Amino acid sequence: MYDPVQLRTFLTVAQTLSFTQAAGRLGVRQSTVSQHVRRLEEATGRPLFLRDTHRVELTEDGEALLGFAGTILAAHERAAAFFTGTRLRGRLRFGASEDFVLTRLPEILEGFRQEHPEVDLELSVELSGTLHERLDAGRLDLVLAKRRGPGDERGRLVWRDRMVWIGAEGLRLDADRPVPLIAFPPPGITRARALEVLERDGRAWRIACTSGSLSGLVAAARAGLGVMAHTRGLIPPGLVRVPGLPELGPVEFALLRGPQGGAAADALAAAILSGGDRLSRPA
Repeated sequence: MYDPVQLRTFLTVAQTLSFTQAAGRLGVRQSTVSQHVRRLEEATGRPLFLRDTHRVELTEDGEALLGFAGTILAAHERAAAFFTGTRLRGRLRFGASEDFVLTRLPEILEGFRQEHPEVDLELSVELSGTLHERLDAGRLDLVLAKRRGPGDERGRLVWRDRMVWIGAEGLRLDADRPVPLIAFPPPGITRARALEVLERDGRAWRIACTSGSLSGLVAAARAGLGVMAHTRGLIPPGLVRVPGLPELGPVEFALLRGPQGGAAADALAAAILSGGDRLSRPA
């Protein structure tokens, strides 16, 4: 049997790819995180992470454990909620970034609804920039969105990755012509990052397609209209990385809670953090 505490630590390290960040999120020492991972590796008999002084990566066995860990923890939490007899009620206004439209976030929300049927969950899917604005205005209780950029440490880190350029397979960019961009409209955080790095690199650009929905952008990219900046772990089927453009840098997704979210917001936040590995896998 695997210890749920160790499994939660494992998932947190897998989501942040940092023992230091995992310790901060869990509120424990880094040595405790290392101890939990070591004991879990002893229990499985397999190495779960490749790590050195510069990076942390999951091994193949670590990738395999992700799904099992999420399932075990979800069952553990359902059992705990059943026997404590707590029942949440009220309205919860939850906002999720467009980035998660094609992931398994709906599975997490479905599980939350089953566990808390008396909570009226209102879902808004928007650009991360718009979600930040709505949360600040008091129109949302909980938000899962990109952090605005370096130095933004608001909320609880859910997942860290890198942004990459993607497009249709076989797409070729002419170095003498402006880069054709497929992008969300303002205040899209991804759009702002793409324009910033191209201008810093001295590359001319033009907007080839704008859409407020991820599905619209993906359709344009598959049609070969241009390139789009996107999270590396969420590349949609039919699209591939496009080389030859400046690095876009890291991206962080965080949970941000409004002051009026209450126990329902805390419960959904816990469910998302427990099932965070499913956010990096397509539906």
